Amino acid sequence: MPFVFILIGLVVGAGAAAAFFILREKNAERNLANAEEEARQILNDAIKSAESKKREALVEAKEEIHRRRSEYEREEKQRRAEVQKQERRLQQKEETLDRKTDALEKKSDTLSNKIAAVEAQQAEVALIKKSQLEMLEKISGFTVEEAKAYIIANVKDDVTHEMAVKVKEIEAQFKDEADERAREIIATAIQRCAADHTSEITVSVVPLPNDEMKGRIIGREGRNIRSIETLTGCDLIIDDTPEAITVSSFDPVRREVARLALEKLIQDGRIHPARIEEMVAKAQREVNATIKAEGERAVFETNIHGLNPEIIKLLGRMRYRTSYGQNVLNHSIEVSHIAGLMAAELGVDVNTAKRAGLLHDIGKAIDHEVEGSHVTIGVDLARKYKESDAVIHAIEAHHNDVEPRTVVACLVQAADAISASRPGARRENIENYVKRLEKLEEVSKSFPGIASSYAIQAGREIRIMVKPDEVSEDQMVLLARDIAKKIEEELTYPGQIKVHVLRETKAVDYAK
Repeated sequence: MPFVFILIGLVVGAGAAAAFFILREKNAERNLANAEEEARQILNDAIKSAESKKREALVEAKEEIHRRRSEYEREEKQRRAEVQKQERRLQQKEETLDRKTDALEKKSDTLSNKIAAVEAQQAEVALIKKSQLEMLEKISGFTVEEAKAYIIANVKDDVTHEMAVKVKEIEAQFKDEADERAREIIATAIQRCAADHTSEITVSVVPLPNDEMKGRIIGREGRNIRSIETLTGCDLIIDDTPEAITVSSFDPVRREVARLALEKLIQDGRIHPARIEEMVAKAQREVNATIKAEGERAVFETNIHGLNPEIIKLLGRMRYRTSYGQNVLNHSIEVSHIAGLMAAELGVDVNTAKRAGLLHDIGKAIDHEVEGSHVTIGVDLARKYKESDAVIHAIEAHHNDVEPRTVVACLVQAADAISASRPGARRENIENYVKRLEKLEEVSKSFPGIASSYAIQAGREIRIMVKPDEVSEDQMVLLARDIAKKIEEELTYPGQIKVHVLRETKAVDYAK
């Protein structure tokens, strides 16, 4: 029984499987048919789309061909027009060139004819010139070469004279311009430098509170005054002058030390040798400090850098040195300023000029201690402290000990003369001053034909009136030179003296 069921089951299963396979096959056939139909549909659509795109591509191709054909035709038309235009222009140029060629041929023919005519005329002129030269040689008695030499000699003399006159005019013009420029530069330098000078002497006066102080300064048996004189190296002059003692010494530094020591002793009231020694030492220190400060002031005022400290101290010592009543330090500062200002106007090295001006009298700081002139001493000091060759040469040449070779040396020389000779810079004894003026007038009156002479401008100018009937205009120039030369030989004076010769001619008549 179970076998039957199994068999039935197998039969049913086989039938179901057969039915399933049959149904599956039918579905596959139906799907295949649908796929084939779909494929045909897709193929038809593809064919239709391809034909449509083909038609569109053909249309676009035709349109592009048409467009390009139109552009080509247009370009070809433009090129053809341009070619025709160039052909017309070339044709015009050829026609113009032909016309010019014809004109050139005509001009060449005309020129050839003219050249022939000129050659004929030149031959004729040569014949005429030759005949005229022969005639001139017969008349003048000179050959051609002799005549040339004669003419050249005459022309050379005329040209030489004209050149000499012209050179003289140019020299006079440039001399006037140079003098005017020099006066402007010097005037500007003097105006811009306003240094003051104080006159100093070789003695110092110390005021006393009363005359009893004189006895205390002298001391018992003169021990105090001897101590002061021994320690300071100065002479104390105690005379009948009320309430004053005079300190005398050729060395201004010693005199200043003695003056300060005396003032301190008088103020302190304790005057004895030990105290005197103490006060002299203290005054010496103060003077040394003042010397250093004055040297630094001079360097600062002139704006000069790099000076050796010993040079600065020597500059400070010049604060107590005078020359003809003029303070040497102030004079050196003024010379530095003036030289620097003139150097700036001339475009020369200002620093070198100012440095040389400040140091030009440095030898005067120790000229009473060292043998030799202050110029020689100054040169030795400048070399010792490694100053430049330009500064050393300016120091050496500022009094013409050597010939100035540089512009800076000339500027320092001029600035030194300006500072020393300007009115008020140096004090002169009134008696010597009057004698110098009288001598100046006497020298000028010693020449014949002088009516009168007057020294003016503090002896820096002499005005001389000549007799017009004895001295002519030409003689007046020579007379002025002779008087100036004699003044240079016989007189000693600061700066320069202007010799001004005047000649007056009067014409008198009467109306009747």
